[in-house]
Amino acid sequence: MDRVDFKPTVFPALTRGDTDEAADAYAAAPLLNCLLREVAERTPEPGVHRLPGGALLRVRGTRRPVEPEVHADGAWRPLGHPELVRLTADELFRATGVANTELPAEMTGSRDVVAALLRARARTTPPRDPYRRSEQSLILGHPHHPAPKIRGGGPAADWLPYAPEAYASFPVDLLAVREDAVVEDGDTTALDAFGEAPPGYRLLPAHPWQLALTRYSPAIREAFADGRLLRLGRTGRPLWPTAAIRTLYAPDEDLFVKFSLDVRITNDIRRLWRHDLLKLRATDAATAAAFASLGGPAAWLSDRGYRTADFAFEELAVLVRDGFAGHLLPGATPLLAAALVEGFEGSPLDRLTDPADWWAAYLRQVVPPVLETFARHGVVVEAHLQNTVVAVDAQGLPVQALFRDAEGAKLLPGVTREAGWERLVYCLVVNHLAELAALLAERFPGADPWPAVRAELLRRATDGDLPEIAALLTSPTLPGKTNLLLRWTDADGADARYVPLPNPLATS
Repeated sequence: MDRVDFKPTVFPALTRGDTDEAADAYAAAPLLNCLLREVAERTPEPGVHRLPGGALLRVRGTRRPVEPEVHADGAWRPLGHPELVRLTADELFRATGVANTELPAEMTGSRDVVAALLRARARTTPPRDPYRRSEQSLILGHPHHPAPKIRGGGPAADWLPYAPEAYASFPVDLLAVREDAVVEDGDTTALDAFGEAPPGYRLLPAHPWQLALTRYSPAIREAFADGRLLRLGRTGRPLWPTAAIRTLYAPDEDLFVKFSLDVRITNDIRRLWRHDLLKLRATDAATAAAFASLGGPAAWLSDRGYRTADFAFEELAVLVRDGFAGHLLPGATPLLAAALVEGFEGSPLDRLTDPADWWAAYLRQVVPPVLETFARHGVVVEAHLQNTVVAVDAQGLPVQALFRDAEGAKLLPGVTREAGWERLVYCLVVNHLAELAALLAERFPGADPWPAVRAELLRRATDGDLPEIAALLTSPTLPGKTNLLLRWTDADGADARYVPLPNPLATS
């Protein structure tokens, strides 16, 4: 099979150095994906969709729609990003009867963040390490979110020094918390390697951005004043942010640390919430045990524990996560799955002339562990693109999958089996496999990635403890999360509502 000379047609302005035009295209693509998935209706004419108010919207492309046009006064009129935001707001009000002034501002803000990131990248050398390059490659971000790059609305000077997409690395602040004010659970001893606390205190690393955001907190100001909290300086070596922004990797210590970050990123204020921290250890222990029982190369990067201060439990919390030691196969190179979809320099997909063997190997590493942990242990892994790291060998062939984020994992019967399976299907199939399948079909005309997905699922169905697979393979629809409508109606960030999407597994 011949590979086309693939270029990301969604962002043609990049080749001309037009940052503003490129930012418009980056911002419009996920917004259009949301609008077409959640609100619009298809018409018989390819690329043309009818909106709730009756207007016709035309786009080019399917995976990353571009060049939106609206039909008005008998002609097609191009929509710039500001016009697309206004159109979206009007149509959502018609569809829901709910008004919202925050989300349009977030859409515009997300676009402005992209522009700032593109300008920063133009004067920065990409990191040499392929894993870091993959984690810090996501300019587009979530392909089905109306404002995937929002950074809380602050000026670029506040967030750009900590942006993974700008290839940032930086030292973190070191605080000391008086021992009688420390709250922790699990194994947090790795934090003590970042510095040395004075007698009677415990070390507490802090994200510089979060520390700046909490500088007006009365509880934290009082703790600094009365000596319960001390400043010790910063780490001697820099850490670098992963795609999750608030999760940093310390390469010398081979350790991930996750912080609270009181800004809105996609659907949530990214704070380590007390209720999540209190159940974290039980969720992580169950998930780690489930992966340990699999017997294959798949691995779980455990959230070992957290440390914080009782006077700022959520604001100053820091979570300790396993690095790769003891998990990663010798000689394998880890790569973020989301980066494979968006593309980055050095991606193994760039070497392929026929995707069949690579795709089969990918499915063999990613799919069985997620199904096994659900069927045998009642664990619902949030196996979406940003929580999955795929390790490849020297030829770029997938040899291992590593999963992370106990905060997003669910346990049965804490959620019903039906709800757990729906979440699994959305994260694994819709959010993850469907995105890669669409990319492969785009890069390799004539390729159909879905029969291989169906075959991998059928292999697991023969054990009989996952009757849901048979229904999945015959269902006419799959669940697609409604990120646009969730934000428009100001639903809780952890909420999940779905719209039915055509199921390619039923016809492959």
